[in-house]
Amino acid sequence: MVAITAPFSTKDRILGAAEELFAQFGFSGTSLRQVTSRADVNIAAVNYHFGSKENLVNEVFRRRMDEMSAQRLARLHAAIQQHPRELEPVLAAFVEPALALAQDRHGGGAFIRVIARAYAEKNDSLRSFLSHQYGHVLREFAKAIAGCVPALSKEELYWRLDFLSGALTYAMADFGMIKRPSGVAEAAHRERAARELIRFAAAGLKA
Repeated sequence: MVAITAPFSTKDRILGAAEELFAQFGFSGTSLRQVTSRADVNIAAVNYHFGSKENLVNEVFRRRMDEMSAQRLARLHAAIQQHPRELEPVLAAFVEPALALAQDRHGGGAFIRVIARAYAEKNDSLRSFLSHQYGHVLREFAKAIAGCVPALSKEELYWRLDFLSGALTYAMADFGMIKRPSGVAEAAHRERAARELIRFAAAGLKA
């Protein structure tokens, strides 16, 4: 007999509920009781899968960012091999997977709001986790970009990468002046956003 499995595991339901609640109320404003109620599980299930609220917050990020980071690095390595010392392909490897995540119909929008919460709330534990878990990704991009714009000092490079990350987060959130025109598909709008951001970032890095 073949076992029938639920489409979403208990762990997935908890992560989905936590993501939605963190997006709406923030990390400090969301209780584990709210998460268990939304996910229709008991507190023992949260403790079993995550152990603490801090770990739950970290896993909400890991669920999305592990895949995005892997995509970024794969595309970066391909860009370095196929377009050595060309800046735009490196920037595309950084920008496009992030905008694709924002377009994800399965909670991508909620996760973007969670990222905004992470910027707005001072959560040293989360920032330490993200730096430890994904700092190597940014360092690889910094190294690749430095090879494309060797005239920049390390300090100048990191200032400009910081501005790029901020602009990308803003574009992911899609609350800027440019709204998707009627009749234009979401994918086409995101592709246009990526092209414009890459051109903008390249000009800024080369200035």
